[in-house]
Amino acid sequence: MGYCEYVHAHPEDVLNRRYHDDEYGYPLHSDRALFERLALEINQAGLSWSLILKRRESLRAGFHGFDPAAVAAFGEQDALRLLADPGVIRNRRKIEAVIENARRLNALRNEYGSFEAWLDAHAPRPRQAWIRLFRQAFVFTGPEVTGEFLVSSGYLPGAHDRTCPVYPRVAAAGPAWLGK
Repeated sequence: MGYCEYVHAHPEDVLNRRYHDDEYGYPLHSDRALFERLALEINQAGLSWSLILKRRESLRAGFHGFDPAAVAAFGEQDALRLLADPGVIRNRRKIEAVIENARRLNALRNEYGSFEAWLDAHAPRPRQAWIRLFRQAFVFTGPEVTGEFLVSSGYLPGAHDRTCPVYPRVAAAGPAWLGK
């Protein structure tokens, strides 16, 4: 069952419904929003998206609002603080990946001006080319993490079925995969 089918079949799942209807597949423009989405996808690896949505506010607080500059400055004490926080995903590899990716994102920002500008400089491209690029630029970004990040932020198609009532709104927002 696809995501659109799931949320339409489960109207009681308010968190997934809101995410599906108001965020999934829409273009993101701020570095914080893009970094948050990448961090959430990293944390989701091997877990349910519902769990990530339930812990989103705790993750946001633990990672200082997903401010890439603040997270890039995290050290071992911050990693230990996050590992002790029951509201976040307490996986050292994921925590360290988010911190390292903030550092790498900041380097890209120095060169391109923003995370969005870096993404736009490489768009459009096929999924496999994106995966290769992300493996060179970031850590813990295999095919699933990279693919979902790009679909969810509007750089690859597939967030919504064409029959989904949200599809026209996402298309009107001008995702990069439409070439607008």
